[in-house]
Amino acid sequence: MTKLTPLESVVRNTGSYACCESCLIKIPVQDSMGGGTVGITKRGKEEMRTRFLFLLFACTFIAFPVSSEDKEMEGKKMDLKVTSTAFVQGAMIPSKYTCDGSDISPPLSWTKGSEGTKSYALISDDPDAPVGTWVHWVMYNLPAGVTSLKEDIPKVKQLANGALQGKNDFGRFGYGGPCPPGGTHRYYFKIYALDTQLGAGPGLTKKQLLKEMEKHILAQGELVGKYSR
Repeated sequence: MTKLTPLESVVRNTGSYACCESCLIKIPVQDSMGGGTVGITKRGKEEMRTRFLFLLFACTFIAFPVSSEDKEMEGKKMDLKVTSTAFVQGAMIPSKYTCDGSDISPPLSWTKGSEGTKSYALISDDPDAPVGTWVHWVMYNLPAGVTSLKEDIPKVKQLANGALQGKNDFGRFGYGGPCPPGGTHRYYFKIYALDTQLGAGPGLTKKQLLKEMEKHILAQGELVGKYSR
C-alpha cells in the first residue's frame, strides 16, 4: 500500500473529496488505488496544497469567530479592579488552585460597583485552549453588598448568600481549575456589575449568561493569571 504524505492523509476515506464542515470547502481527489485509499497525481497535489492552505486559513476564522463575549467586552471600560491574595496580575497561579493540586477556587476581591449595582457576575476562562476558549467558572446573582469570594467556594448550584453557579466546560457546577494539555495558558477572572438580579436559575453556561447580561452591565474588571504544565 502506498504511504500517504501528511497532506494526502487528510483525504483518506472521504470518497471523492476532503472537506471542512465549518468552511464548506471540497477538495477533489481521485481514488485510483481502491480499498478506500486516495491516490493523488503530482499535478493534483499542487492544486490540493493550494486549496488546503486556503482551507486552513478559512477554518481558523470561521471555526473560531469573535465570540459574543468579545463583543460584550468591546468598548467597555474596566471600572472594577479585581485582585487576589493568591497571585497578582499576570503572575503564575499556584498549583493549589489547579487540577495538579487541590483544584479549589482562588480568593478574589473587587472594588465596589457604581451606583445602581444590583448584583455581580463572574466568568473565568482560558482563551488559549486548543479547542477554543475553555470556561472554568460561571457565577451570577452575587448580592450587591458582596465584593469578595474566599478561596474554595463550594461546587454547588447555590451559595448561602444566594449566588448561583453555572456549568463550566468540564460539565460541572462551580469552579474547575487550570488544567492545560501543555504550555503556558492565560486564565481570566472577570467580574461584571449588573443593574439587575437575573431571573435565570442555576446552571447557565457562559454563553447563556452573556445573553442574560446584555444591556445590564454597569462596570467590569478582570484579573489575569497564568499556569504552565
